Amino acid sequence: MQNALIVDDEADIRELLEITLNRMKLDTQAAASVKDAKALLQQRRFDLCLTDLRLPDGDGIELVKHIQQHHTNMPVAVITAYGSMDTAIKALKAGAFDFVSKPIELAMLRDLIDSALKLSQPNAAQAGRQQDRLLGRSAAMAGLKSAIKKLARSQAPVYLQGESGTGKELVARQIHELGPRAERPFVPVNCGAIPTELMESEFFGHMKGSFTGAVADKQGLFQAANGGSLFLDEIAELPLHMQVKLLRAIQERAIKPIGAQQEVPVDVRILSATHKNLSTEIAQGRFRQDLYYRINVIELRVPPLRERLADLPQLADHILARFTTNGRTQAPKLSPEALERLEAYPFPGNVRELENILERAATLCEGQIIQEHELRLPAIKATPDDNRPEPAHGQLDVYLEDKEKKAIMDALEKTRWNRTAAAKLLGISFRQLRYRLKKLGLD
Repeated sequence: MQNALIVDDEADIRELLEITLNRMKLDTQAAASVKDAKALLQQRRFDLCLTDLRLPDGDGIELVKHIQQHHTNMPVAVITAYGSMDTAIKALKAGAFDFVSKPIELAMLRDLIDSALKLSQPNAAQAGRQQDRLLGRSAAMAGLKSAIKKLARSQAPVYLQGESGTGKELVARQIHELGPRAERPFVPVNCGAIPTELMESEFFGHMKGSFTGAVADKQGLFQAANGGSLFLDEIAELPLHMQVKLLRAIQERAIKPIGAQQEVPVDVRILSATHKNLSTEIAQGRFRQDLYYRINVIELRVPPLRERLADLPQLADHILARFTTNGRTQAPKLSPEALERLEAYPFPGNVRELENILERAATLCEGQIIQEHELRLPAIKATPDDNRPEPAHGQLDVYLEDKEKKAIMDALEKTRWNRTAAAKLLGISFRQLRYRLKKLGLD
């Protein structure tokens, strides 16, 4: 029998929770204060903790932090007063698994407990789906994977910050599949791809006859993701009126389909992403600050490809393995020169651009080995110099090469010919600098 710790100074709440958990075949112990809870935690092992936020000798957030430090694998959920979303967010940031508001809805409480207990004892089916979707063993990827494992144990909204093409949806899916919601739907949606006039219906659904063309009830994205995760990609593209409705849905954990008389409760974990700078969007009045605080309980940065070039050989092999064009039975490989050229390229389009480059090269390559010239990489543009005259017709390559030489030489002189420091000053990797020195005859 699994054990649960209940911490609340109100006797009737403790009794309600104990009855509910006992009916779920859980053994329970109750405490009325932080001190009593800590004493019980020292005496026995618990699979779950439910704690009120307001306690006579402290608050639930203090207890959450204590459990995070001393009982890392035990999920803890907090009980909050109705409407105190800000406090609930503080608890999530402190490491709480989830929260439930008073008055407690027993159906929602039971779902929360089921999810929490899956973290304590994941079943075999769930463990089988926990494949590593993210390729790479670089330091940047190791840090990302470690963060994903921690975030998978929480129900807090996560905001994924990263450039286009870095694989934010892949990261969101990994968070979902490593967590207790893995058996439920993962619903990705590109907010910029939905026409404005259809957004409310797409997100929240509609009832038959609610508007012209509504010939049947339609389920929205929130209902489709119920019990699972909803990934809102390019969330900055939502118009302001939809941002207001989304904010209410997240705060109330309920949605109102078009034409419905009452709200429908939904249990959805929100994962969101955009390549835009939301701080800039807020400053310019295009994104609501209150919504930003709700979706950005935890922020996770997805590194660009140029920050994890050590993963490039593995990524290239994986991508090329998909291509058996021109009658090939085996996937083509990169020549050492082609790989070195790729490692010197900044990849503004990240992994998505790498896929396009390799697909084109694999299609055009006549043999089994892709040569450097077959990559057909776009030219890397140098920073314009207002004090220098425009290049003559047909001399752009010479002009850009001179600019590149000057920038590299200036950086080397400033760093006393320390190549590592010069690369950092130029904003490129050491390998990229080494390639440019060789190409420009400066090596």
